[in-house]
Amino acid sequence: MINARFGKIPTSFFAGDPSVDKFTREQEMLGYQFERNLTDDLTFRQNARFAHVDVTYRGYVGNNWADINTASLGRYNWYAKNTANQANLDNQLEYRFNTGAVRHTMLFGVDLKGYQIDDYQAFNFGTVPSINVFNPAYGFDIPLTGAPFRNFQITQKQAGTYLQDQMKLGNFTLVLSGRNDWVETTQAARDTGATLASRDDSRFSGRAGLIYNFDNGIAPYVSYATSYNPIIGLNAQNQLFLPETGQQTEIGVKVAPRGFDGYFTASVFDLKRQHVATTDPVFTTLQNQTGEVTSRGIEIEAVANATRELKLIGSFTAYRLFNSRDLDPALVGKTPTNTPELLVSGWADYTFKDGPLAGFGFGGGLRYIGSSWADTANTLEVPAVVLGDLALHYEWQNWRTALNVVNLTDKIYVASCAAASSCFYGDRRRVTASVSYKW
Repeated sequence: MINARFGKIPTSFFAGDPSVDKFTREQEMLGYQFERNLTDDLTFRQNARFAHVDVTYRGYVGNNWADINTASLGRYNWYAKNTANQANLDNQLEYRFNTGAVRHTMLFGVDLKGYQIDDYQAFNFGTVPSINVFNPAYGFDIPLTGAPFRNFQITQKQAGTYLQDQMKLGNFTLVLSGRNDWVETTQAARDTGATLASRDDSRFSGRAGLIYNFDNGIAPYVSYATSYNPIIGLNAQNQLFLPETGQQTEIGVKVAPRGFDGYFTASVFDLKRQHVATTDPVFTTLQNQTGEVTSRGIEIEAVANATRELKLIGSFTAYRLFNSRDLDPALVGKTPTNTPELLVSGWADYTFKDGPLAGFGFGGGLRYIGSSWADTANTLEVPAVVLGDLALHYEWQNWRTALNVVNLTDKIYVASCAAASSCFYGDRRRVTASVSYKW
């Protein structure tokens, strides 16, 4: 990023108001898992879960410069009250059988989902005084006035049926699966109950994957999959989101050498996603959907227990992410905001197994987060950053104590930008102590 005319905004700056800002979240979940072997070859499973979430937010949100020459930031008043209820019920039968030399594990299932959101949001522009980023003044409680921007109840009902067959022949394993979903989504006014919009969607998705396990521990594979993900919510124009779809092709290899305690994986992929939800560049608390985003790249991971005491982990991800279709032709070929295209990390941990220090361990690692873009036109770059982390831990019987330090050098950096006017500093040095017990 670049400095403003007055320099950099202090990391301690708070754009809201401590006397006004309030965030509460209440969440409950209840569920069960049931499994029964009907015969030696047939198993029935049922999983159920109900979840409730209640979120309330009130505060002031930064919204572009009121006067950049005097470091005066504009703000708007925002209130949101959202409750969500979700119920899931998944029923499946697993049947294991052979056809000649081919061993099958077949899975058939039917799942049902219900999702309801009460969405109330109100905005006021031009009523909250601007704030100076170097000399902020607080204590202004400005009430919200006028009709809400959103006052809707969104209901989504989804039914899906799926079939999967895992076939093994010698060292070959082939997986074929298919699924069809039927989705009904409704948008209604919370005050009158009147239906404002509705849509019915149905889509088939599937997956095919083949892997060969050589006796020396090398396993090349190839896979192709399509996806279908109904999204519940509204875009910046208060219209129902379209379901997200995708297609992915992946070729890779997994290596677990004999006599070596660890593994390596490497893969190349091509992923396309349609109707991806992205941050609105003007109102960054809202979202819109792009036409299509394509991601092509490579992933490498290594995990090795070099000795009984020393464990090493490393990963490398590099990909090209771009808009392959968009309503705005100028954005085709551009990279979406807030998406670094290079990620590298390494971690080492040493834990004493014997002697007076048995159970004590320490670890450290580095993370490289590549550069990203702060605007859809790709003219404002968020710089890359290297961060260091540290951990100390001690285990005794069933107890574990740990001290974790994130961003060891207290690096000041911009972590992400949803838009040019919506950037956020990354966490400065953070130290966390924990004690846990397992039984």
